[in-house]
Amino acid sequence: MPTRVKICCISSIEEAKIAIKYGASALGLVANMPSGPGVISDELILTISKIVPPSISTFMLTSKTDAEQIIQHHKRTLTNTIQIVDELKTGDYETIRKALPAIKIVQVIHVIDDRTIDEAVKISEFVDALLLDSGNPNLKIKELGGTGRVHDWTISKKIVEQAKVPVFLAGGLTVDNVRQAIEEVQPFGLDLCSGVRTEQKLDPKKLEKFFENVWK
Repeated sequence: MPTRVKICCISSIEEAKIAIKYGASALGLVANMPSGPGVISDELILTISKIVPPSISTFMLTSKTDAEQIIQHHKRTLTNTIQIVDELKTGDYETIRKALPAIKIVQVIHVIDDRTIDEAVKISEFVDALLLDSGNPNLKIKELGGTGRVHDWTISKKIVEQAKVPVFLAGGLTVDNVRQAIEEVQPFGLDLCSGVRTEQKLDPKKLEKFFENVWK
């Protein structure tokens, strides 16, 4: 099965259409974050999610850590997938699933060291997919994605091998390293933001080359 590609930090209807045209199977729509690129309003997330074909996944990235708040956040955006970028601290995944049974839940795991493997495998029992990124939620101003940094792929590969659900790989992916990422980690999908942008705007030439390297 070909590797899925999620283009994140979509900022407009036009960007959504460009990403889909070149081969994206999922779009990332970034809600309010403590740091990082691509943040748009909940209203714009709703507007974009309404025009995306049903075959394309729309991920609403939320930094909320309370299950009930995540449910309410989703009701303002109506994406078909929720991407939780921080640790769920209050409530549980089952609460979200019961309230939103048709919506997929993706938990971001920030790959820091070998201890991340056990954390990821445990959480994989409760969600529909994992997304491995290079942030650090332990900093004073949390990094919850969009860092443009590559993390230790040997850890990511172990998570892919042991997780109960599909795994997306994120963090510093570019035209130049995507083949290596696929071969070394063998993820279900890839997720990137800055790697296909020029001056923070989606670059069709970079998109075309990226997808060529994914599919060759």
